Amino acid sequence: MKTLIMGVLAAASLAAALPASAQTAPPAAQSAPQTAPMTAPMTAAAPVDRREARQEQRINEGERKGELTPREGRRLHRREARIHHREQRMRAHHHGHLTRHERHRLNHRLDRASRAIEHRTEGETR
Repeated sequence: MKTLIMGVLAAASLAAALPASAQTAPPAAQSAPQTAPMTAPMTAAAPVDRREARQEQRINEGERKGELTPREGRRLHRREARIHHREQRMRAHHHGHLTRHERHRLNHRLDRASRAIEHRTEGETR
C-alpha cells in the first residue's frame, strides 16, 4: 500500500514537472535564439501533493528511527492513504482539479495528520 501511494505521488510529481510541449521545433525555428524552456505551470493543488509526500517521508523516518511502533506507523500510513483517496475522489468530480473549498478541506485534514505524526514521533524512542 505504501509503495503504491509513493508510486502514485512520484508519477504525479513527474507529470507536473514535464514541459508543456514535447514537440520539436520546425527547422526554421531551430536557428532562432534560444529562450528559457517552457514548463508546466504550478497548479494550486501541487502544495497538497507535496504535503502528502512529505508526511509519508516523516512517517517512514519515524519508523526507521524507532520513534514509531509498527502499529503506529501502519495507522498513520492508513490515515494518509484515506486523505489521498479522498483527494482522488474530489479531483474525479472536477476533471482533475480541486476547488478552493476542497483544497481547504484537504489541508485541514493534512494539518491534523501532521500534528498526529509530530505527536507520535516526538519524545523518546520506543
